[in-house]
Amino acid sequence: MAEQVYDVIVIGSGVMGSSTAYSLAKKGKKALILEQFPVLHSRGSSHGLSRITRLAYREQYYTDMMVDAFKMVAELERETGSELWINCGTLSIGPENDDYLRDVEKALNKVGAAVDTLTNDQMRKRYPMMSYPQNYVGLLDRKGGLLKADCILRALQTVFRQRGGEIRDCEPVMGIHPGATVTVTTSKGSYRAASVVVAAGSWTDKILRPLGLSVPVTIERVTVCYCKELHPDSHSAQHFPCFIEYKGSPPHDMWGLPSYEYTGYAKIALHTGPEISPDTRDQPDGKWVTDRVTAYVKEHFPGLESTPSITEQCIYTMTPDEDFIIDQHPLHHNIIVATGFSGHGFKLAPVVGDAISDMAIGRVPKYDMKPFKIARFKTAARL
Repeated sequence: MAEQVYDVIVIGSGVMGSSTAYSLAKKGKKALILEQFPVLHSRGSSHGLSRITRLAYREQYYTDMMVDAFKMVAELERETGSELWINCGTLSIGPENDDYLRDVEKALNKVGAAVDTLTNDQMRKRYPMMSYPQNYVGLLDRKGGLLKADCILRALQTVFRQRGGEIRDCEPVMGIHPGATVTVTTSKGSYRAASVVVAAGSWTDKILRPLGLSVPVTIERVTVCYCKELHPDSHSAQHFPCFIEYKGSPPHDMWGLPSYEYTGYAKIALHTGPEISPDTRDQPDGKWVTDRVTAYVKEHFPGLESTPSITEQCIYTMTPDEDFIIDQHPLHHNIIVATGFSGHGFKLAPVVGDAISDMAIGRVPKYDMKPFKIARFKTAARL
């Protein structure tokens, strides 16, 4: 019997790899996911129960992509008969005449989004649990809300398998051998495909280096904090939106979500953390992050206990400009690189997966992929 050759092998079962595989299966392609950990693991960037979703981006190309991302989540809901997001709105917060808020409003208006521009008094009246300086305003993206992250990841993998896709977990990739047909060796065997997608999160650079390519990413451990409500139900999705205060780098953005994972506890985090190795992510450091969150909650959220009751960790794979890397390997064009999602990729995963799947089967994606080219970084190296 002839050895099976897949159309595409996807390395990594996180949300980007799973979205890519899901899209390939829906296009009638035979795909295999290889994953080094048990599937639905908590070692990377895609675990957990919730993520923010929003149309609101200052970059028009992301807002344009998000229009389709919402449609794709709705399609996944229909396919699986499950609710995958909660429409509580996403509030962008900042000083009056802030350049970031102006850019966000311009991008939202261009796609005809439902937006509420709130003065400080209007913001206080609508969200009395928030307290910001008088010169601060809010921009409510009414389409935004909370993604049920673990449910989405499970749904993508379920449909992928239903359509004939294969997932092999607990199989670390040992090597990729380029050619007209690519061979991928793992700890348990070898597999062949017309093309390969490397979507291995924080381990992507490690996999690419033997192929003569190093991408400029840093790995950060982000501490997600849960702060207890002083009054029951005051920070539930019925009353409290997702929010983002864009501060730049440093002092870095702050973001939060309503009570969901833990009843009565709002989720708040700083958009950065200590640089780490993904293989030693749980070493104790970075108390400065929780101190920063505590001070922020004390200043702006009088209805919450300022000291977090619960903390959890996640990994960001950051590029220098916080745009993604989605591109062909410069020498081996049937190897697609997808990494550097910089802590804001989950909401865009359905669209990104569709674009990557097109690239992997020789089609031109319908989205503007120029912002995601490897060549934009002078520090990207062919080794």
